[in-house]
Amino acid sequence: MRQDWESQIAEMRKGSVRDLARLITRVENRDLGWLDAMQMIYPMTGKACVIGITGSPGAGKSTLTDRLTRELSDQGFKIGIIAVDPSSPFSGGALLGDRLRMKEVSTLDDVFIRSMATRGALGGLSQSARDVVKIMDAFGKDIILIETVGVGQDEVEVVKAADMVLVICVPGMGDGIQAIKAGIMEIADIFVVNKADKDGADQAVADISAMLELSADEVSSQIPVLKTIAATGDGVPDLVTIMLKNFEAGRIRTSWQKERIKEEILSLLEKEVARHLRSRWDQNGNLDQSVKQVIARKKDPYSIVQEMITLMHLQ
Repeated sequence: MRQDWESQIAEMRKGSVRDLARLITRVENRDLGWLDAMQMIYPMTGKACVIGITGSPGAGKSTLTDRLTRELSDQGFKIGIIAVDPSSPFSGGALLGDRLRMKEVSTLDDVFIRSMATRGALGGLSQSARDVVKIMDAFGKDIILIETVGVGQDEVEVVKAADMVLVICVPGMGDGIQAIKAGIMEIADIFVVNKADKDGADQAVADISAMLELSADEVSSQIPVLKTIAATGDGVPDLVTIMLKNFEAGRIRTSWQKERIKEEILSLLEKEVARHLRSRWDQNGNLDQSVKQVIARKKDPYSIVQEMITLMHLQ
């Protein structure tokens, strides 16, 4: 099994897009040996710049992602895109509409797009999406764009996987106020007022700039606020220029690195411990027995969890 993973990783490293796609699918599906595969891949990572693109629904994130990709590709960068779509709470399936909206850019050389379902993860970014970032990094992508679903306060989760975060706003929707409410002010490296041809664009820029100046954090007052019209491409070259300057100057989220790695370790640990316990309880029938006891009000879920923790010597 390990040799199979090794062979596929080797082919992927040689530039096989087919093996890249298959490897991502296998890791997403948590096929047997996926942890070993990620252990092999990890030393090959660390070169790509990861950009989170977030904001309210309808802000034009997909169109802007498309334009950014074209501009970066024209400048010779190899681009990976992760378009995170919301999962159905019932089927677990996702609309994967972003792939359709970026159909043309997907045909560009050195551009690879992967649509992913949130799978119930906060912020629309599951652990498997982080794994995909690493796989694209190992494949040789220079810049990886993560476009999130736009679901309010949970958007702050995107920062845990990105070196730089673009927060997309639109005029006339009160996005500046929403940014404060959602805690997005704390994660933005660049604010982008998209659809700037609409009335109120200048006012939106002024409002966001005023809020940044009022911040006690000196770094926040220096965050750029730019205007774009993604539908036509206006303002996109200037946005790319500032993004690249930030990378060159080292103004990326290195300060978040320690917390990001710590959070990822804990997230992986929680999921693997839960998976191990569930598998064990399913096999010995204890889980079904516990469920029956809770239904009969003979026990409560909290006591059962404490009993299991004691049995696992985790206390």
